Amino acid sequence: MNNLKNYQADKDLLSERVILVTGAGQGIGRAAAIAYATHGATVILHGRKVEKLEHVYDDIQALGREEAVIFPFDFEKAVEKDFQAIADAIESQLGRLDGILHNAAFAFGPMPLENHTLEQWQIIMQVNLLAPAALTRACLPLLKASSDASVIMTSDTHGHEPSAYWGGFAVAKAGIEALVKIQSQEWELLPNLRINTLIPGPVHSPQRMKTHPGEMKHLLPQPQDLMRAYLFFMGPDSKGVSGKVISCQDAR
Repeated sequence: MNNLKNYQADKDLLSERVILVTGAGQGIGRAAAIAYATHGATVILHGRKVEKLEHVYDDIQALGREEAVIFPFDFEKAVEKDFQAIADAIESQLGRLDGILHNAAFAFGPMPLENHTLEQWQIIMQVNLLAPAALTRACLPLLKASSDASVIMTSDTHGHEPSAYWGGFAVAKAGIEALVKIQSQEWELLPNLRINTLIPGPVHSPQRMKTHPGEMKHLLPQPQDLMRAYLFFMGPDSKGVSGKVISCQDAR
């Protein structure tokens, strides 16, 4: 892991693996889904908008690798039985699950805490913290059945080092980091399971454009520039590494 900057993923790194990517319709999720498919995985594409997922599906088809699966779903409206339904569908359609990249996120943009309504808090927590926790729990039997399973949670610089005006989003992402530490400790006796946190940092993505509209986007790295870390932590080369918080910018 110390040589992550020089890491080169084998072309078949993820061969015969099934990986679920949430928020796969754009930005980092799209780049990761394509990277995983390029390296041999069967990718389950999750997102809210079918049209965006279909574009990613077409991009993967053009690679001539394993056919992707589209799974549209809105985390904001989900309850526990819905997450279980996702796990059941994966089991019935694909028969296995070897990894999850929790990338789906939602933020209202910077604002003072005093301006946050209860409804906004609930939406932010639901999408950014509760949904990843519930989905991982629902999929745990499938992950346990894998000989080598990896879960990647996505944090944020404002969650790792909370700062003013990032409110509920920062709190939710700080919660993700706590969740990963707890889960990694609970999985210590399960060598086939690992969970880690990636912090993308500033990157030219739709979410970044929403929260930083005045930024000079051409100076930012593209989502595909961060994929070295996403491949390492999803693939077998990171076996035995768990509970870590990694900045993708440091791995570029």
